[in-house]
Amino acid sequence: MTKKPWAGRFTEATSKSAEKYTESISYDRQLWRYDIEGSIAHARMLAKQGIITKKEGVSIIKGLKEIYRDIEEGRFVFREELEDIHMNIESALIKRIGDAGGKLHTARSRNDQVALDIRLYLRAETSGIIGLLLVLEKRLAEIAERHLGIILPGYTHTQRAQPVLLSHHLMAYAQMLERDRERFSDAMRRINIMPLGSCALAGTSLPIDRAYVAEQLGFGGVSENSIDTVSDRDAVIEFLSCSSILMMHISRMAEELVLWSSEEFSFIEISDAFTTGSSIMPQKKNPDVAELMRGRTGRVFGNLVALLTVMKGLPLSYNRDMQEDKEPLFDTCDTVKATVSVLTEMLGSITFKRDNMEGSADAAFSTATDIAEYLVRKGMPFRKAHEVTGKIVRYAIDNSRTLAELTPAEYALHSALIENDIIGLIDATASVNAKKSYGGTSPEMVREQIARFKKRLRA
Repeated sequence: MTKKPWAGRFTEATSKSAEKYTESISYDRQLWRYDIEGSIAHARMLAKQGIITKKEGVSIIKGLKEIYRDIEEGRFVFREELEDIHMNIESALIKRIGDAGGKLHTARSRNDQVALDIRLYLRAETSGIIGLLLVLEKRLAEIAERHLGIILPGYTHTQRAQPVLLSHHLMAYAQMLERDRERFSDAMRRINIMPLGSCALAGTSLPIDRAYVAEQLGFGGVSENSIDTVSDRDAVIEFLSCSSILMMHISRMAEELVLWSSEEFSFIEISDAFTTGSSIMPQKKNPDVAELMRGRTGRVFGNLVALLTVMKGLPLSYNRDMQEDKEPLFDTCDTVKATVSVLTEMLGSITFKRDNMEGSADAAFSTATDIAEYLVRKGMPFRKAHEVTGKIVRYAIDNSRTLAELTPAEYALHSALIENDIIGLIDATASVNAKKSYGGTSPEMVREQIARFKKRLRA
C-alpha cells in the first residue's frame, strides 16, 4: 500500500474505488515537463534562500533532470495510486535521492503547484496557437491577393444581396482571425503571472523569494493575493473563451465551404485530399473535414461551459472540483491546434470556380442598390430612390427580365432622372468597382486592405 502524503492524520487507508475515482494521473501526466520545470526553479530558490542546503538543491535538481529524461524516453512508470503528476514525480525523486527529495515540497502546496503547471502549459500552448494563426492569416491573404479579380454574390439572410470580390469575402475571415490572435496575445499577459509561493491558500512563514522563481521561469509578474491565486481558473476560462470565439469563426468559414462545394452553389472544389466518399453512393464527394470543423466547435463550446459550471458556485479558496479543469483544457488545445493546421492546409487545396461565381453575381437583381445610388446622385432622396428602384425590380420580375436586360427607355418609365448612362452601372463588375468607400469591395480598396493586413502580419 502506497503511503499518502497526508497519512499522519488518517487511520484508514484510501479505498481502491476512491483512488480510482479521484486520480488525475491518467490525463494530468501531460503536465510533466512543466511540473519538473517549476520544481527545478523552486529548488533553486529554496537553496538560494538557505531553506535547504546547496548540496540538497544540487541533488534535487539532478534527480529531477534524470526523471525528465526517463519520462521523455518512455521509461517512467506512472502509478495511479499516487493520484497526480505532482506526487508521481515527487515519489520518484524521494526514491531516487532519499530524504532530500522530501524537502522539495517545502513552502509550496499542490494547490499552487498545479496553478503553476497550468500557467506554464497555457503559456506554451497559447504561443503555439498564435503562431498557427499567423500562418493561417498569411494563407488567406495570399489566396485573396491571388484571386483579386473574381466576383461572387455577397449574401444577407442567405439571399443574394450585392456583388463583392471573392478577395473581400476571404479577407473578412482574415480580419476575424486577426482579432482572435490579438485576443490570445492579450490573454497571454494574464496567463504570464507566477502563482507559486501562495502555498495552500495563505502563503508561508518561510523566507521564500517569489520574484526569483518568476524570473527563473520567465514570468512577467507575481500574483498578489494567495487566496485568489489558488482558487482562480480565470486564465483557463479566458483561454477556452478565446478558443470558442476562434472556433466559431472557423465554423462559419467551414459552413460556407460546405455550401460552396455543393452542386447547388458549385463555387469551389475541395481537393480529394480533404474530402471523403460514400460507402454506398459512388458519385459522392463529401466535405467531411469542413463538416468536422463545424462539429468540433460544439466540443470547444462545451468545454468552456463545463468549466464555467464547475467554477460558478465554488467558495474560496481551492476545492477539488477544480481538478475538472484539465480535461476540457487539454481537449480544447488539441482540437484548436489540429483544426487551425488542417484548415490552413485545406485552403491551399481549394479551386475557385470563377465562371460560376460571376454568373451568380450577375444573376437576379443584386445591383438594385446601385440604381438607387444612381438616383441619389441625381438628387433624389434615398427613400424615394429606394421606392423607385423597387418598382423597377417589380417591373423586371413581371416581364421575366433581369435588370441588365431592361432598356434605358424602360428604366425611364419609372423616373425622368434616369438616362442612358444607367446601362453602364448595373452589371456586377461596375457595381464592385464603384464601392470605393474605405473598407469597401472595390479592387482598389481590397488591394489596399490586403497590403495593410500583410504589413501588420510582418510587424
